[in-house]
This record gives sequence, structure tokens and C-alpha cells, in this order.
Amino acid sequence: MLYIIATPIGNREDITLRALRVLEEVNCILAEDTRKTGALLNHFNIKNKLISFYEHNENRKKSQIINELERGKNIALVSSAGTPTISDPGFKLIREAREKNIEVTSLPGPSSIITAISSSSISSNEFTFFGYLPRKKTARLRFFSRILNWPTACVFFESPYRIIRTLGELEEVLGDRKITVCRELTKKFEEVFESNLKEAVEHFSKKKPKGEITLVLAPA
Repeated sequence: MLYIIATPIGNREDITLRALRVLEEVNCILAEDTRKTGALLNHFNIKNKLISFYEHNENRKKSQIINELERGKNIALVSSAGTPTISDPGFKLIREAREKNIEVTSLPGPSSIITAISSSSISSNEFTFFGYLPRKKTARLRFFSRILNWPTACVFFESPYRIIRTLGELEEVLGDRKITVCRELTKKFEEVFESNLKEAVEHFSKKKPKGEITLVLAPA
């Protein structure tokens, strides 16, 4: 069986008991970042084989992994943090496993998307997740024009190095819309700043933000 296992996005106590048991029992663990996953396993005194599995080697390694699964091995897939395959590698492996009638199961757990939405007061009965924002300004502005009249809350990731510029461009294209900026979720210096775009630009311009950032933008 192929196990898709969610791991903590920050606070290690957020891992589930089931995830710990399976990580210890499987024959090996496919890890997007072996150093981060190794540190997590060491924290819980789990000794298991780690195999590097990330975006640039997924195509090369997936056939070998499928062969091991067909031989009866149990294998776990984890990302560097959170739930695998969401803006992370892994879906190609899952696709091939299902085509080969190999059992695949997902162990639910931490997700920065769901954590951000649940921390926000923006209505999220419906929402759209867009992943990482484009890096180039032209593509980014084109994307912002696309969501100008979007009817649901919009959720996306952004780098701390580009967040101030992104917030300013959002205000320029969308007007002074409500937004929740979630930074370092579940970690020691967690920050959830909810306001309008203009105030968000002012807030984060005062002190350069650090850490992973998830944005929840109000619908049109």
C-alpha cells in the first residue's frame, strides 16, 4: 500500500498517532526534504529508511517505487510539511499506482490551507486554492485581473520576500479588499493579520516579514 501522510506545518505535536504508527511500520518513506523529515522522525525516535523524492526526480524514481509496491512493500509519502501533493510532488506516483491497482490511502492531518481558512473571519463556505502566485510581475498582474470578480474566497501562498509587493499590487488591481495574512502558522512566532489591503501593506512594511505565508482574500 502507498500511504499519503500529512506531517506538521510547524508544531510537531500536531502529528497524529496514526501517522506516527504508519511511519514506523512502513518499509520506507519517500521524503521531499530528507533533512526535515529526518529531524521529525528523530524527534519521535522513529528509525526508518528515507528516500529522497521531490519534483525533479519524481519521473525517474516512480517506476522503481511502483515495482516495490507491486512486490508487496508498504511505502509512505510525505512532503516537507503539511499534506502531500498539494502544490507538492506526488500526484504522478499516485496516478500510476491507481493504474496498477495498487492500494493508496491518505492519512489526514495538518494543512496550511485549512489552518489559514479556519483562522480567518472571511466567509469560506466556498473557496478556491490557487497555489503559489506567479513570480513575474506581468503574470502576477494578469492573475490578479483574473480574480478581480472571483465569487469565492481565494487562498494562495506567497514568499516573505515578495509579500509587501504582492499586497500592494493586489490593492492596485482589486481595490481595498479584506484579506487575512497568515504567517508561520502553528509556530512560535505565528501571526494572523486580518485587515484591508491598504493596512496590510502598511503593517508589513514596518518590519520585514519572515516565514511561510498563506493568504486568504475576500471574494468580490
